[in-house]
Amino acid sequence: MKTTPSDPATALPGRPPVVAPATWQAARDELLVREKAHTREGDALAAARRRLPMVEFDGTVEVVGPDGSVPFLDLFQGRDELVVYKHMWYDGAPHQGQCEGCTTTAWHLKDAVYLNARGVSFAVLTTGRWDEVASYVAFMGYTQPWYSVRDLDEPVGGAMGYLACFLRDGDRSFLTYSTTGRGNERVNGSLGLLDMTPYGRGEAWEDNPDGWPEGRHACWSWRSDADGNATWGPTSRPVPQWTRPGVTPVETLGRHGDHC
Repeated sequence: MKTTPSDPATALPGRPPVVAPATWQAARDELLVREKAHTREGDALAAARRRLPMVEFDGTVEVVGPDGSVPFLDLFQGRDELVVYKHMWYDGAPHQGQCEGCTTTAWHLKDAVYLNARGVSFAVLTTGRWDEVASYVAFMGYTQPWYSVRDLDEPVGGAMGYLACFLRDGDRSFLTYSTTGRGNERVNGSLGLLDMTPYGRGEAWEDNPDGWPEGRHACWSWRSDADGNATWGPTSRPVPQWTRPGVTPVETLGRHGDHC
């Protein structure tokens, strides 16, 4: 029996309806109007962000990196702008026990060459002791600069799990912007791509049609076991860590948590 795209018999459970190309294009064009409005609103927000006031702070405060203690101003690497990610840290935890959300964020910006080309430097800050941080950075294979800001006050130290932007004017340094929570998603290109797919992120909070696969808690895919099963169980770790050479399953994790 021959069916047409609009025939209910062609409907697939838990999947978008099957339609003719012209019908699809009309629906796509209608959504595009909303997408363009969303883009323009994003541009307006960026313009407002550029007009925020800024806070001056002591850029000579010292952070600890692979070359020992250096002034925060060194993180600009001679450029005028700096973006940092402030990575959560659990003292004494094994590598697999570090924050899965921060691991995800840091993993998605392993190369800042295009930021550098626009006069912007990038660094990762964390409150961990440098010996532990250095071991973790080597294990993960990160190539961007990391620094310990242990016991330092805001805006260099303080709360972690943030993106922050800084501006330098000679020997003066200023905080211009910071964001946390879902504001950190702009680094994670995988989430943006998942938002384009039929099933999205697979998270329970999403607005999905009836019959769609049941969603799970936010960021459920950020930790997995050795077989790739998403889990926060005793043998799980942040997903990128399974790609490291020589990684093996573990029996205990130490302290960790969900910081989505």
